[in-house]
Amino acid sequence: MKRVVLLSLVLVLVLSFFTGCGKKAETYELKVSTVLADTDPIVAGLEKMAEEVAEKTDGKVVVEVYPSSQLGDTADVLEQAKSGTNVGVIIDTGMLADYVPDMAIYTAPYVFDNVEQARAFIETDLFAAWDEELATHGLRDLSCNWYQGARHFLTNKPVSTPADLRGLRVRTMGSTVAQESMSSLGAVPTSLAWSEVYSGLQQKVIDSAEAQLPAVYGASLHEVVDYITETGHFLLYTALAISEEWFQSLPEEYQEVLLEASMTAGDYATELTLEKEVEFKKEMQAAGVTFSAVDIEPFKQASSSVYETMGWLELKAQIDRALGK
Repeated sequence: MKRVVLLSLVLVLVLSFFTGCGKKAETYELKVSTVLADTDPIVAGLEKMAEEVAEKTDGKVVVEVYPSSQLGDTADVLEQAKSGTNVGVIIDTGMLADYVPDMAIYTAPYVFDNVEQARAFIETDLFAAWDEELATHGLRDLSCNWYQGARHFLTNKPVSTPADLRGLRVRTMGSTVAQESMSSLGAVPTSLAWSEVYSGLQQKVIDSAEAQLPAVYGASLHEVVDYITETGHFLLYTALAISEEWFQSLPEEYQEVLLEASMTAGDYATELTLEKEVEFKKEMQAAGVTFSAVDIEPFKQASSSVYETMGWLELKAQIDRALGK
């Protein structure tokens, strides 16, 4: 009898050992999507993140990067993430405002004076509260420090004041704040998939677009516009959003690795973006595009009405206080 009990205990221990090994050996895969071309600094940052995650988890967490909308457009991938699928997407906070309305202000016109302020804001308690609320909707913001650049106007006629934008059909982001911002400047906000902007400009479906230089260069839009007006109306900091359900399925140590690697890679991509903005501008100038450094005060004044339209006067004041302004 004792021998039977002893053999049973040994069998339980052996099974426990192999079960434990099986858990240790389990691998997790995250597919990350972006509409940006593979030449974009954001993609370089995502690839750096993939390397760091693989190294720090001994290959147990695999991050695969899919540029140029290979997994579909941003809204579709976000919906997949929300449903629990192992996907993530680089997304502007204006689109996350469907779940956390206040997040839309992060990409409002001239909400920050510079890149440093925008980066500092995501370390505040106010932003942390937004992330917590987002998680209740099935989405995890790994980090929101993926800077894509300052957004400017792309046109085929000179622009020096908001009056020059009046009546122009301007392709902009799909968020409400982006649409309202264009309207405040006198333009006609127009929705169009990023992959269709080149043909839209070429075929005059739209008159203009507004975008950051790395994306403009990556999509070869400098081939179909004559002027880029440097208004810098949006400082486009974006988030890497993934499924909260999938995130919670990871062992805690892997969660920490993913969070840290995303933040590190986002800062790396930001530095690369700042360098590439200079490089891409020179190349597009050489290709014949005229860059105009205009007085941005009229654009600031015209777009300031957005804060009242969106009901954000107090929220803007909270952000300023959080930044010590």
